[in-house]
Amino acid sequence: MQRILFSTIAIGLLLFFQRYAGSAETPNIILIYADDIGYGDLSCYGATAVKTPNLDRLAIEGLKHTDGHSASATCTPSRYALLTGEYAWRRKGTGVATGDASMIIEPGRTTLASILKSADYHTGYVGKWHLGLGRPAMNWNGPISPGPKELGFDEHFLIPATGDRVPCVYIENGKVKGLDPSDPITVSFGKPIDDSPTGKLRPDLLFRTRPSHGHDMTIVNGISRIGYMTGGKSALWDDETMADVITGKATDFIDKNQKSPFFLYFSTHDIHVPRVPHPRFVGKTQMGPRGDAIVQLDWCVGQILDKLDKLSISKNTMVIFSSDNGPVVDDGYQEQAVEKIGSHKPAGPFRGGKYSNFEGGTRVPLLVRWPDRIKPGTTSGALICQVDFPATFAKLTGQDFPDHIGPDSFDILDALIGKSSNGRDHLVEHSSQTNLRQGHWKLIPANRGAKFNKATGTELGNDTTTQLYDLAADPGEQKDLSKERPEQVSNMQIRLQKIRDSGYSRPGFQPEPQK
Repeated sequence: MQRILFSTIAIGLLLFFQRYAGSAETPNIILIYADDIGYGDLSCYGATAVKTPNLDRLAIEGLKHTDGHSASATCTPSRYALLTGEYAWRRKGTGVATGDASMIIEPGRTTLASILKSADYHTGYVGKWHLGLGRPAMNWNGPISPGPKELGFDEHFLIPATGDRVPCVYIENGKVKGLDPSDPITVSFGKPIDDSPTGKLRPDLLFRTRPSHGHDMTIVNGISRIGYMTGGKSALWDDETMADVITGKATDFIDKNQKSPFFLYFSTHDIHVPRVPHPRFVGKTQMGPRGDAIVQLDWCVGQILDKLDKLSISKNTMVIFSSDNGPVVDDGYQEQAVEKIGSHKPAGPFRGGKYSNFEGGTRVPLLVRWPDRIKPGTTSGALICQVDFPATFAKLTGQDFPDHIGPDSFDILDALIGKSSNGRDHLVEHSSQTNLRQGHWKLIPANRGAKFNKATGTELGNDTTTQLYDLAADPGEQKDLSKERPEQVSNMQIRLQKIRDSGYSRPGFQPEPQK
């Protein structure tokens, strides 16, 4: 009997120590995904016109990546790739989504969230979605499905698309929050629904900000938006409190799930337009609403870090911060963002920004803190892309990553946490077209697109001749070497075409057999 009792106690102790000794391999994971933040917008990446102490804290206490990339130079395709592990340019219908778009990712598809859910993580999504919801001709007044639940998220609280697009309401677990059934919502991205005033016809009703280009349809909270919407007055969000609301939902999620592994995808609205920071942040910089929105974003990050400290779970929580694309200054509203930019360089040393084929389009901040495993104050130049997150977190949590999923997702776990300086050997950067990074070389194929985005002023990187840059010697892509290095150009053209034609880039990928 004593031997049996001793064996039982020994097995129990072994299981206990295995569980907690192995806990560092299954950390809580928080992905903070900012909107339109450029490489040079944070003080830990060199900004001086704005201070970001909480984001700097992630760099000081963790790892700062200097060659981290979003999967596209615009929003929706980056978010698609991050969740699926597939470059969005491979799929039709993954461009910047309208506010009434149907869900872009097929329900039931393996995603970053479903991978972590399979590893017994409680999964939650809070903030900007912009991947479509429901099916065509969706009724906003009833259950909204499919949505994040069908992609592996246990719970969600969403901004359906963007702040400058209708519908201007929150979606909580598949329903419009605060909706009065007697005041149903109607949404249109074609013709006006009724004779409600618009920003174009009634600019006198705009009291928060006015459009500089486009954004002149339905007026909500003194701001005209893209698209038409009627009804839902009790459910309309307040732009000034948006950051407070979604950050509160994020910290509530952490509170509720602190005792078991959790994955929180916290997608901020800042610093996307319209930039309407809470009054307590107004005037915190000399750059107007864009600069003040960066300060507000930093505050949001601070709230997350403070919550982890308060609950004593910081050590075994991996916090990742990045952005969905590079920066844009004037993206549709009169905020004096251009006039007040001063010496600030939103893309840092890189050329271009949001919408651009140049490096500033996808080269974004990437900060990773995990005190149990990552050495503080380190920097890495490994080439990493957000499309790698599904394969990487499958590896981290011991999940299978079958050959038929994530066609472009590489396991870069060691590079992500600083164990290795070797990341990807290549990356297809995406904007209006596909461009190839191969080590320190950058190829931009010839095209006949405009050189500048007339609305935003962004330099797009288009040219009628092929461009080749050596980013090691010329990070600002100023000296085209295509004529001096024709063999390099040819080799990279061949490789890029092969990646385009094959339908995948991950070694070992095997398309699932047709049923």
